[in-house]
Amino acid sequence: MANKLVDGLARVVGKDGVLCSEEDLAAYSYDGTFAEGRPALVVLPQTTEQVSRLVKFVADAGVRLVPRGMGSGLAAGSVPIAPGCVVVCFTRMNRILEIDPANSTVRAEAGVITADLQAEVEKHGLFYPPDPSSIRHSTIGGNIACNAGGPRCLKYGVTGNYVLGLTVVLADGRILQTGGKPIKDVTGYNLNALFTSSEGTLGLITEALLRLIARPRHARTALAEFLNLSDATRTVNAVLSAGVVPACLELMDQTAIVCIEEAMHLGLATDTEASLIVETDGADEETVLRDIETAARICRENGARTVRIARDEAERAGLWKARRSISPSLARKAPNKLGEDITVPRDAIPEIVRRLREISARHGLPIVIFGHAGDGNLHPNILFDKRRQEEWAKVERMVEEVFDAALALGGTLSGEHGVGVLKRPYLERALGPVSVEIQRRIKQALDPGNILNPGKMFPDIQTE
Repeated sequence: MANKLVDGLARVVGKDGVLCSEEDLAAYSYDGTFAEGRPALVVLPQTTEQVSRLVKFVADAGVRLVPRGMGSGLAAGSVPIAPGCVVVCFTRMNRILEIDPANSTVRAEAGVITADLQAEVEKHGLFYPPDPSSIRHSTIGGNIACNAGGPRCLKYGVTGNYVLGLTVVLADGRILQTGGKPIKDVTGYNLNALFTSSEGTLGLITEALLRLIARPRHARTALAEFLNLSDATRTVNAVLSAGVVPACLELMDQTAIVCIEEAMHLGLATDTEASLIVETDGADEETVLRDIETAARICRENGARTVRIARDEAERAGLWKARRSISPSLARKAPNKLGEDITVPRDAIPEIVRRLREISARHGLPIVIFGHAGDGNLHPNILFDKRRQEEWAKVERMVEEVFDAALALGGTLSGEHGVGVLKRPYLERALGPVSVEIQRRIKQALDPGNILNPGKMFPDIQTE
């Protein structure tokens, strides 16, 4: 990279805010997937004004930018796949700027770790519900860019349901402020929604104003173990049809359970085909207990061999430790995994599970099935060895069949991971040509030079 560009960026963010050693560039060349792409430089701004200045500088130089938080994404959205990209990493913009209990809001910079934000607002008796599995290392900016979800989405909704306002640096360096603290605001287009889920292709999110709610005072969690996976999937709708709205309703299949138990020795039954983790919460302890007991009864009536309600916080924490450990524990079965993120209508869960098992059997590679069964968002993980060319060829065919199965059942490609690189070949199949064309036009209107996260979502857009 030319010294002129390095010097110019150093004048904006300081010398220690520009990384260009081979070791540093390697550290920013990948995310939570197996995709890789080495950046030309990495810059670490500390303020929105610095981001604005560096965008203006690189735009004049014809350089493209890839925004990045902690690199925990699962669609290669923050991987600099286009040559010569500069990664803009927001981890130094990690301040919580304001907690406003009277209006139940928090204002935070994009680089704040999600779990840190939750812990701070809970000191005020408030609650930020979105809880992606990467909660301890993903950032608020990345969560908004991908509209992250998590187990609590069933009751509380996804990240986008909590975005009240954004500070966004546009492709020409201008700073856009959207939304605000009013509870009701229908003035003009909903720009909060436009930039949420945009994966850094329309602007660089630097700050967010987020809605908070009262912290639930009580929670109860149960583990239901099923000898038959189809019984577990049918139970999901049975629980919800009974009028119980759990905070979480999570599914784990046998392979996931075995991997967790081998890694962590938590006492999970490995001879069962599936388990459901059900959690109820709320302000009234009696209601919370009644709901978890109702859910437990329905699980038994629908084939659960055992149902165990956690007796205390330690047992409850152990169940959630198991659920959040699925993804890393799968490394015990294969060196590589492709973690997908399909969503189907809830009544289609039994059928999509059946089709996923058929795809696995047909190609001879394991598909581990787990995820947020309560809202139809499943994470089929294909296990394989990328060093074996024949296995990678199978994976490519299997991914297409997984997406086709989800779409055929009225589902979609992603519930919380985004499109990034890995799902872009299937975007038009999911949305249709008119929707994709409209989205392309929005991208071209806001970023005519295609300098923001090029190659993501719409790889055929060319720089003018």
